[in-house]
Amino acid sequence: MPSARRVLLLVVLLLGLGVTTGAGVGSANPAPADRGPALSVPAATLARSLDCHGDLAARTPVLLIPGTTLTPAEFRWNYVRAFTATGRPFCSVTLPQNALGDIQVAAEYVVSAIRTMSDRAGGRRIDLLGHSQGGMIARWAFKFFPDTRSKVDDYVALAPSNRGTVDADLVCAPGVCPPSIWQQRQGSRFLTALNAGGETFPEVDYTVAFTIYDEIVVPNLDTPRGIPVDATPPANSPLRGGGANVSNTSLQAVCGPTHLADHFLVGTADAVSYALAVDAFDHPGPANPARIDRRVCLQPFQPGVNPLTFPTDFAGLVASAGTALATGPFVPAEPALAPYARSAAPAQR
Repeated sequence: MPSARRVLLLVVLLLGLGVTTGAGVGSANPAPADRGPALSVPAATLARSLDCHGDLAARTPVLLIPGTTLTPAEFRWNYVRAFTATGRPFCSVTLPQNALGDIQVAAEYVVSAIRTMSDRAGGRRIDLLGHSQGGMIARWAFKFFPDTRSKVDDYVALAPSNRGTVDADLVCAPGVCPPSIWQQRQGSRFLTALNAGGETFPEVDYTVAFTIYDEIVVPNLDTPRGIPVDATPPANSPLRGGGANVSNTSLQAVCGPTHLADHFLVGTADAVSYALAVDAFDHPGPANPARIDRRVCLQPFQPGVNPLTFPTDFAGLVASAGTALATGPFVPAEPALAPYARSAAPAQR
């Protein structure tokens, strides 16, 4: 059991990174090649993890994917209220162990959610919105479960940990930390497998919204004018490669350096992040910052957030993260790659 001081450090550094633990990934049961490997999590468990609202067949629905240490409750006081008010159908997926275990296992929940939602929507494509780990995890689904690509239109990633974070290295330095934090170290076997051979697929439109003031996904040192994402120092949220189907936008590129949103606000209350997400959902292709009304930079909160309850809502977010971290899981090493992913990251760290 970690000390209270260690738990507090983990809360400060890692809220929103994302993880899940589990026994091995993989199955002896064969699966069609175009669907990827068979899911190891029981179907009934996967079904219980998905909670849907509205008519999924009437309008493109959105799947909400929470970040590390969190549950779909992170969206209840912001995106859920906004989507309900505007009649946008949505579902949320609860990742096991508050997304504090093996991300490979958690990704199966996302794979199942994508397939189920597309079926309920009459076979049409759906949209995804994820924060931190939630903005990265579906990329594992796209890579290793190919049928999911044709079922998703837009993937909006808010402050995602696409290339890891130095914070994870610091927290794991004592030799023990949650599985997904091991996996989100820069250069981990998991991220090496995820990013090898290209980071995007042409079937999906990707919108990445991030902040240069991110204290969790570090470094994210883009500039308001937008240095190339491959420059040094790098920005770890943006995606490399792709073409017209990929949009990487720092909030400061829209509003200037005085826009001080941090990692947590990007995923829960920031009006510019919300505007980019809705722009992506409501137009062909990813979000286009040129379409964003700059007056949004003056709005203190996104739609759905109640200014009177924001302090308690946000405090509840932090408290729930602390509770999750206090109870683990803590392991001494990064989880092994699933057999289906090993060829993508042969080097061991």
